[in-house]
Amino acid sequence: QVQLVESGGGLVQAGGSLRLSCADSGRTFNSYTVGWFRQAPGKKREFVAAISWSGGSTNYADSVKGRFTISRDNAKNTVYLQMNSLKPEDTAVYYCAAGVSRPMSTMRTGDRYDYWGQGTQVTVSS
Repeated sequence: QVQLVESGGGLVQAGGSLRLSCADSGRTFNSYTVGWFRQAPGKKREFVAAISWSGGSTNYADSVKGRFTISRDNAKNTVYLQMNSLKPEDTAVYYCAAGVSRPMSTMRTGDRYDYWGQGTQVTVSS
C-alpha cells in the first residue's frame, strides 16, 4: 500500500523559501509519477508540478514556473518541492499524489492520481 506523508510546510514572509517533502511510508512509489497540488480557501484544487518515475521529465503550472522546482530521490523514496520567491497567493494546503506512470502531458489533473497525502499548510505573509 502506498502511504504518502507531506512535510515542510509553515509560515514564511513573501520572497522567502520552503522545501516540501513527500515520503512513502508504505510501499515504495519509485515507479509512480508524483504530483503536487494545492488548494486555497474558497478555491478549487490547482495543479502545481509533477515528476516522472525516473525524474527525467517534469511539468509545472505557469504560475510557479521559474520559482518552484520538483525533484525526487528514489533511494530515499522521497519527492521534493523547492519553493522560492514565495508570494502571498501561494498560500494553500499542498498535497502530494502518486499515480501509475503515464505520459507527462496527461498528469495535470487530480483524476490521474491514485494515492493522496493529508496535506501540509503553507502560509506566505506580505
